[in-house]
Amino acid sequence: MKYLIVGLGNIGDAYKNTRHNIGFDVVDCIAKRWSVEYEAGKLADVAESTYRGRQVTLIKPTTLMNRSGRAVAHWMQQKKVSLDNVLVIVDDLALDLGVLRLRGKGSDGGHNGIANINAILNTPRYARLRFGIGSNFSRGRQVDFVLGKWDKQEEEDVSFGIERAADATESFIFRGLANTMNVFNTKPSS
Repeated sequence: MKYLIVGLGNIGDAYKNTRHNIGFDVVDCIAKRWSVEYEAGKLADVAESTYRGRQVTLIKPTTLMNRSGRAVAHWMQQKKVSLDNVLVIVDDLALDLGVLRLRGKGSDGGHNGIANINAILNTPRYARLRFGIGSNFSRGRQVDFVLGKWDKQEEEDVSFGIERAADATESFIFRGLANTMNVFNTKPSS
């Protein structure tokens, strides 16, 4: 079986370690666990590996977050991955910091990267792992918050959450969506 794991984020040093780039951070964690490195590919940085007998392609779109759909569609077609075996990892303001929520389909929830993927794939029926970044910002400051870097108090929760999201991704690959949802759609205990 073939899987495509997509970490959403924005390329460039200005976006490193920002809340909006948590998808990149999670796939980087997985690449490190599996001792694989990224190579520049069409529309994305790409790392490939085998996990428990499954062929897995990790991508970090280089299209900027709000245009990620083209990269997802390209790599699905290139690697011949079915929609059921695609997982998109994304930040979510509606969830408390570090809380994970795995779903097999759904709306974009106001997230432009997910909206673009939905539009390009012409369906919202693919798995997405939402990583809670909280919503501790004043009115009108959402963009600054999302593009802001983690503060010292948040860093421990973020590190734990990244590891947990990597665990959830590995579970999705090996155990499937339903079993992974049963385990990871709960409040984490750090």
